[in-house]
Amino acid sequence: MTDSLPPGGLVLDAVEVDARWAHAWRPEQIAERLGAVGAPWCVAAGWALDLFRGGQSRQHGDLEIAVPAAGFAEVRDCFPEYVFDAVGSGRVWPAADAGVLAVTHQTWLRDPGSGRFLFDVFREPHRGETWICRRDESLQLGYEAVIERTAGGIPYLRPELVLLFKAKAARPKDQADFEGVLPLLGRARRDALAGWLERVHPGHRWLAELTR
Repeated sequence: MTDSLPPGGLVLDAVEVDARWAHAWRPEQIAERLGAVGAPWCVAAGWALDLFRGGQSRQHGDLEIAVPAAGFAEVRDCFPEYVFDAVGSGRVWPAADAGVLAVTHQTWLRDPGSGRFLFDVFREPHRGETWICRRDESLQLGYEAVIERTAGGIPYLRPELVLLFKAKAARPKDQADFEGVLPLLGRARRDALAGWLERVHPGHRWLAELTR
């Protein structure tokens, strides 16, 4: 992916986007469809934190999963009846071709009949079996250190990495997620997140809480 977005794309206003995400899938629905996928995919963002907690803590506006970019085709092939739209900088490219996918990061699964969006795919940078953080390419981990699983087998991004991504904007919901998950993080998890924050977001306000 590059910093240069392709021409075109549709601009959707926030009200329309929210309405079209109103029937987003839940993690168990996506896990059922992706059960045979070999690529190391996982639930990301707010839902990943709730999978770590063991229960839903708040409403979620969407469902996001992450997959290595080279594994996206395997995910896409599990949904022949749907369409994948590329997304970037507030624009949507319907049924994106390979050229658009190459210069974007997010992909929304759309029901072509209703126009509803059902889940969001982050196509992540990687090198073979090594995950590369899109915020700082020097942060690289094997997928076995990136993905955890619920008792029922649903893969999710480890909470320390979810919070690292949430730290950039730290919107009210991100702050609430941090405060809700922090008591569940042991010393090793807190230290890992603190180290990554120092690297990616030096001086972040969460560091004071993590190092207590």
